[in-house]
Amino acid sequence: MSGVLLWPGAPAGEPRAPAPEAPDHDPEPAERLAAAVEAADAPDAVFAMSRHGRRVLCSGGTAPSPGAAREDLRYEIGSATKTFTGLLLARLIQDGALTGGEPAVTCLDPAREAGPHPVTLAHLITHTAGLPALPPGFRRRALPVWRTNPYGRYPAGRVVDAFLRHRPRHRPGTRWHYSNFGVAVLGHAVAAVTGTAWEDLLADRVLRPLGLDGTGLRPADAATDAAGHGKDGRTPVPPFDAGGFQAAGAVRATPHDLLTFLEAHLDPDGASAAAALRAVQVPVLRRGLDHRHVHTVAWFRHPTDGGPLYFHSGATLGQQAFLGFRPDTGTALAAVCTRRFRSHDPFVATAYALLAED
Repeated sequence: MSGVLLWPGAPAGEPRAPAPEAPDHDPEPAERLAAAVEAADAPDAVFAMSRHGRRVLCSGGTAPSPGAAREDLRYEIGSATKTFTGLLLARLIQDGALTGGEPAVTCLDPAREAGPHPVTLAHLITHTAGLPALPPGFRRRALPVWRTNPYGRYPAGRVVDAFLRHRPRHRPGTRWHYSNFGVAVLGHAVAAVTGTAWEDLLADRVLRPLGLDGTGLRPADAATDAAGHGKDGRTPVPPFDAGGFQAAGAVRATPHDLLTFLEAHLDPDGASAAAALRAVQVPVLRRGLDHRHVHTVAWFRHPTDGGPLYFHSGATLGQQAFLGFRPDTGTALAAVCTRRFRSHDPFVATAYALLAED
């Protein structure tokens, strides 16, 4: 077995040491964030940090400044969308609407038999469903528009059909394999079983309760959305179309909203989603040699000397994002840039290093 699935049934929370008090004045974050923006070497970059609720944002880039302030634009966060998806599922479970153990096949097609070892919603969100990263035939269909709109060629109906036809290679819950396909299926299964569109579920259960007015799933216009660029940092890239993969990668948000989202995880008390915000920080899966790799339903989790560090990165065809937080230092970090990931790209490593610093 290459993974150990602990959830549903994992504890609702775990003890946490109180974070140390923040200093009255600390000029270093601004300097470090400015250096990170420069290191990103992207047309537009924003590094935003919150420490004990005190925010510092730094923006810049190699391209001329856009019409609006860079920190006020919405950025595509790609796979970091899964942190929103995980929180939504946890919220539905905490509210009693779901258990996480529902077979995805019966959610999508109630007339079908689930079988003895069904893929559940919990398997899909934890990447243990036995599904490949992308549906069979995805690359062949997307090849003509691989550099511009590959996911847009694979709408919701195709995602669902591919899942209903697929036979997992491994028994669900026994192996971890990162899968955009699986999380996309989760979105459609949850929408089907609740009778509510995914976009509306996310807005009603996550975005509005947390006050995330600058977050959505669809592009608007140049006045509100940052423009992506290719690997060269110059060639414009069309806005990302997630097609049937909304739950896996469609969110776009302002750096301010991303910080608000992360700060809610650091201080969930009083939030309507408080129980869910705590639940998504609990380890539910351990994998790898000696089970060293730890995951929650929404986050990758790494150890530090002071406590756990939670993070998730994401990328689209022309943008990148990094989200992370550390309860022990009271720090949240949101970073975005408008250059497609390239070999040895410094962006994610730079952001992670900032968060890992004490």
